[in-house]
Amino acid sequence: MPDPTSQIVASMPRARLLGLMLFFLGPAVAIYTAISIYPLLATMGLATYRVTPTGDSYFVGLANFVTLLTDAVWSKPFWNAAWNNLKFFVVHMIVQNPIGIALAGLLSLPQLAGRGFYRTVIFLPTMLSVVIVGFAWNLILSPLWGVAEGAMKAVGLGAYFAPWLGLPSTALGTIALISVWQFIGIPMMLIYAALLNIPDELVDAARIDGLNAFRIFWHIKLPLVLPTIGLVSILTFVGNFNAFDLIYSVKGALAGPNFATDILGTFFYRAFFGNQLQVGDPNMGAAIATVMFFIILVGVCFYLFVVQRRMMRYAF
Repeated sequence: MPDPTSQIVASMPRARLLGLMLFFLGPAVAIYTAISIYPLLATMGLATYRVTPTGDSYFVGLANFVTLLTDAVWSKPFWNAAWNNLKFFVVHMIVQNPIGIALAGLLSLPQLAGRGFYRTVIFLPTMLSVVIVGFAWNLILSPLWGVAEGAMKAVGLGAYFAPWLGLPSTALGTIALISVWQFIGIPMMLIYAALLNIPDELVDAARIDGLNAFRIFWHIKLPLVLPTIGLVSILTFVGNFNAFDLIYSVKGALAGPNFATDILGTFFYRAFFGNQLQVGDPNMGAAIATVMFFIILVGVCFYLFVVQRRMMRYAF
């Protein structure tokens, strides 16, 4: 039986329908265009120009992108930042999201006492300012006045302490783990909400069949929340390839030591605004921002047209 609302819309005069769409959607479309679409298009346009020493702009097409990907001055830091960004994302995928799934599974157990307290404590770092988090962990891990070394010595692990934020081999991984600590509450809460929506009849039937809590979670609950896990994964991808603030607050614009923590966000910041090592170049900065946009766009399209479609087929 057709939906009565659909019948009303179908019988409505076209002029009235367009007027209602303009009235309800027009302001939102105008605001979104002003603060999102226009800046994006303007950035892409800026990436196709160069500036002469006299300040005049001239069109160069894709030359800035060729320079970014092939010229040694730009390509070396770009590929270093892109590779670091990929490693930053991988750490979140193999550490943050599995732990978030496990925590959500534990918190969804009805026999667990104090679930509300645990949810609050785990989610609390997410509400903290990134500047506060970066400054606090800088103090905690400092080899001069930090408490990490003393705490590790107290439990017999003092020999394993190292200035992790000061070593090129460990600085990026350390900052990635700090980010995991801060934002693990987001995937936990999303997956926890999905677990709560699973019908109790399925869980009760599995329990009658003799399955324990772990097997119920692994064989019944986890497959049912795969769409949410996919959503968490793409949100992690977009957030990590847009990351900037935590690394900037911990290591500054130069993303030391020796650019070991440099990612696309910090590389873009130095290129666009400049720093003590180089003069800002808005055109090359716009080219970097455009490349970042297309990297994220490819990842999102892969999720929407490959991963999500397969999940929908699995659900059907």
